[in-house]
Amino acid sequence: MQAYRSPAAKRYLRRFLPTIFAYVLIILGVSWAFEHFHPTGPLAWALAVLPAIPILAMIAIMGLYLKDEGDEFQRNILVEAMIWGVGLTLTVMTVWGFLELYAAAPKLPSFFAFPIFCVGMGLAQPFVRRRYQ
Repeated sequence: MQAYRSPAAKRYLRRFLPTIFAYVLIILGVSWAFEHFHPTGPLAWALAVLPAIPILAMIAIMGLYLKDEGDEFQRNILVEAMIWGVGLTLTVMTVWGFLELYAAAPKLPSFFAFPIFCVGMGLAQPFVRRRYQ
């Protein structure tokens, strides 16, 4: 039996999944371009920024879902899960930053902030939901 999805959740998936697909294609293309052509100057900057565009779109899509979701309970679960995701992101990035500074830990690229947020948000959702049962 398939779980019920609100119209807002269906729109979210229709928007989000192609954006993730575009992100993967852009990452592969940009990596290939840098490996084979070694761009420099403005072209390198433009290519380096390309993968951020789908990430920004994903953030906007999450915001649209939050705005569009008519079910107050679902919206509350999402907001609480996002708060946990932000907490995990801030914790990991802060602790790792001090490890880099004082303990010679390898550099963690800042673009990992969004995936860490998504992991935290995704892991938190079932726990937040269970709290209300």
